[in-house]
Amino acid sequence: MISVLARDAPAYIRLMRLDRPIGMLLLLWPTLWALWLAGDGQPDPTIVLIMIAGTMVMRAAGCIINDYADRKIDGHVARTRDRPLASGALSVRKAMILFLVLVLVAWWLVTRLNTLSIIVSFFALAVAVLYPFTKRFTHLPQLVLGVAFSMGIPIAYAAITEELPAECWLLFAANYAWIVAYDTYYAMADRDDDLLIGVKSTAILFGKADRSIILILQAVSLLILAYIGASRAIGWHFFVGIAAAAAFSAYQQYLTRDRVSEHCFRAFLNNNWYGAVIHCGLVLSLIEK
Repeated sequence: MISVLARDAPAYIRLMRLDRPIGMLLLLWPTLWALWLAGDGQPDPTIVLIMIAGTMVMRAAGCIINDYADRKIDGHVARTRDRPLASGALSVRKAMILFLVLVLVAWWLVTRLNTLSIIVSFFALAVAVLYPFTKRFTHLPQLVLGVAFSMGIPIAYAAITEELPAECWLLFAANYAWIVAYDTYYAMADRDDDLLIGVKSTAILFGKADRSIILILQAVSLLILAYIGASRAIGWHFFVGIAAAAAFSAYQQYLTRDRVSEHCFRAFLNNNWYGAVIHCGLVLSLIEK
């Protein structure tokens, strides 16, 4: 048994994307924003640790269900043909057992929080499972991903404040717009392959308007964040972070000016820094406050 696990370990690591932490980071940044805002700069360390662990576990579980849904099409896409389920490096049975184990771990973590957090987490799990299958039926799967990748925000507010205030949903909206923007860059990287195999995405739906719509979405996101900062009278560091994120947005537009697949993927990856500078500005402002 141990030898089998050791043999399959590289495939399990790739299945959970532990070798590519970008998705986890993009999921983590808005959760941290929510924790620091809900905790007014001093969130309960235990809750922070639980939320970080839960984010990591559910990101891994989400990757598994995504690869399960895409196992018959990933082999036709250059960037994904070597994924464990598409290549046969792991069986579907092994992958789904790991998925169930991760969901149980996530459930145990969320039960360390309050009742409202548990209720919200049920909805989060449902959306995470639904998302990968929407690519078959709509050109707007990124809209579903936006919900799935934003659910850490209401869970964080519920865990700390035991309610879901208006600020929570404003932050949710800001993050939602950002996710649809950066996942459209991701879809632009696969657009040629997706057109051949019939996978739908906002990149295909938006066509030549893709970069303009992304720019609008990121602008909306940053304006909402600025409104939250102004309404909370948060310090100037937060607005410097927002300005830095705007600079990264401009850089991403420059990167994708030729819509080359590799450049679109680099723009997607660059959003890690977009999220990071906003969080750094938020933390510094709340400390000063």
